[in-house]
Amino acid sequence: MKAKSVEDFKPDPYVATVVNCAMWCFYGFPFVHPDSFLVITINGCGLIIEIVYVTIFFLYSPWSKRRKILIALVIEIIFFACVVFVTLHFFHTTKQRSTIVGTVCIVLNVLMYASPLTVMRMVIRTRSVKYMPFTLSVANFCNGVVWMIYALLKFDLFILIPNGFGTFFGLVQLILYASYYRSTQWDRRAREAELFYA
Repeated sequence: MKAKSVEDFKPDPYVATVVNCAMWCFYGFPFVHPDSFLVITINGCGLIIEIVYVTIFFLYSPWSKRRKILIALVIEIIFFACVVFVTLHFFHTTKQRSTIVGTVCIVLNVLMYASPLTVMRMVIRTRSVKYMPFTLSVANFCNGVVWMIYALLKFDLFILIPNGFGTFFGLVQLILYASYYRSTQWDRRAREAELFYA
């Protein structure tokens, strides 16, 4: 916001997280998966935060990125509406609904955790972590670890599987960050942003 530009940052992780949080909120509703209040609350907060992120990203992006964000969000809304409709109209027990929505959540969660792979490819190619925020990498790793522990306590495979992948992808990001931090050519503005978020 201070720079009034998104520079070369990619919207992929934020856009992927919007549909991921929305789907996990739906999974946590009592008529889909009973006793999942924590899943609803944390993903409800995450959904609000991601909508704010995407809005800020949208406002400070050039038209080419804005168009990509709009197309992705429209596809996500249609997809989410279809999953809700099919689940509520064709499946009548919480076990069936949990299985269907949980499977969709696994796929979306793995995609969300994998979305920084586009940035990781750029990090390896340029030998620079300039556009891979450290705090986002740490947050992804910690998020995966905490949800893995939660899933093990409740023995919920739908939460355990994607967050196992998330922990792995987060660890890979941190290793890349440690490997390429010194070779990064920081300009003053990028360095200030990195220090501000770290």
